[in-house]
Amino acid sequence: MSITRLRVRILGRVQGVFFRAEAQQRAESLGIAGWIRNAEDGSVEAAFEGEEERVHSLVDWCRRGPGGAQVDDVEVEPEEPVGETGFRVR
Repeated sequence: MSITRLRVRILGRVQGVFFRAEAQQRAESLGIAGWIRNAEDGSVEAAFEGEEERVHSLVDWCRRGPGGAQVDDVEVEPEEPVGETGFRVR
């Protein structure tokens, strides 16, 4: 099992549409650790760490987002895994 960590920035109409809450539910159901938060510029930032296939599955969901979201772009940067546990909304 390959552990990967990705830093993700989601741009568009992504605040106030339950993006963070739904991402947290999905991350927990997939066994992904990390965090998600609203950024001051209106984007949503996150770090996902876990089994590579599951992390990529969550990033794919971020490209669509929850029902009310309008995702314009998703920026993804690999990071070194840090052994994070649990997933939290910041």
